Amino acid sequence: MNNKTYNVAIAGYGVVGQRRRGYIDSHPNFNTVAVCDIKYKENPVSSEQGANVYTNYKDMLANEKIDVLFVCLTNDIAAEVTIAGLNNNMHVFCEKPPGRNLKDIADVIAAERKNPHLKLKYGFNHRYHESILKALEIIESGELGTLINMRGVYGKSKIISYQSTWRAKRDIAGGGILLDQGIHMADLMRMFAGEFVEFKSYVDNHFWGHDVEDNAYALMKSERGVVAFLNSTATQWRHRFHLEISLSKGAIILSGILSGSKSYGAETITIVRPGEDDAGDPMETTIRYNQDNSWSDEIQEFANAVLDNTPIKFGTSRDAFKTMELVYKIYCADDQWREKYKLVDSVEGFEI
Repeated sequence: MNNKTYNVAIAGYGVVGQRRRGYIDSHPNFNTVAVCDIKYKENPVSSEQGANVYTNYKDMLANEKIDVLFVCLTNDIAAEVTIAGLNNNMHVFCEKPPGRNLKDIADVIAAERKNPHLKLKYGFNHRYHESILKALEIIESGELGTLINMRGVYGKSKIISYQSTWRAKRDIAGGGILLDQGIHMADLMRMFAGEFVEFKSYVDNHFWGHDVEDNAYALMKSERGVVAFLNSTATQWRHRFHLEISLSKGAIILSGILSGSKSYGAETITIVRPGEDDAGDPMETTIRYNQDNSWSDEIQEFANAVLDNTPIKFGTSRDAFKTMELVYKIYCADDQWREKYKLVDSVEGFEI
């Protein structure tokens, strides 16, 4: 067993970076030695809970001995810093989305291919929630038959601090509620149904009026014939996560997701089995989950990959590219939205 202690640096030490650090430092083989954030320009400090502090990631990478880099930055710079980490011989964990567009993640994968001895993982945290893993187990077991369709809604009342945040600015974020939050639902739909190949969509920013979307409505069909409807919305006044999965011998209903804000309600999975008379009054079993282990489990899986040279299970660069591709297929299926912002859903000459 590998007992080496790995020096960890965190680029982007806001809410997410600080939360990640709690799980990083609880791992016996990881030790945070440095953090970087522009907020320290206004409030300079030399250390943060024993870690050296920087305001520029280039200085941090140059001055510290770093084995593992966590990237918790805005979308416009996430890919650049991930590439820098890989090219400086560091294992990298990057939050979703992997960048602003497909070109960003394609550039990262090019750097990854030049450094095959390093681990790269993306933080698609929802895959580690217990209700999601239970649903995946049921689907893969075949006990409820084959997948027919899915209907998903993921929304909030606005993109966080919508009037001032970088998430409302296309040049920084690359997209709005679909790229920022709905990407989780898109990723789960890919995990359950495989790759989608047909798309119809409507994307708009009519309510909030910024240059990123506040609603996206997508109707999609997978290679296996599974039809999925997705609404990613910033006009859902009560925060909502809801995914209905219909199968040939029953159904699965995922409702609520445990989060730091506690605003999405209880996390539950309802397993539906039709009655013998098929009268529309099925037997239902609901399981409620009261503890969110997804963040710790995600870090543990990444650490295991680094320590033991095992493959990344969830959040591979391929997953990141294919999920970003799905988001951009939705954008581009709306002709007006595609033309308005000159969007593309492929990278010329790139193969995943």
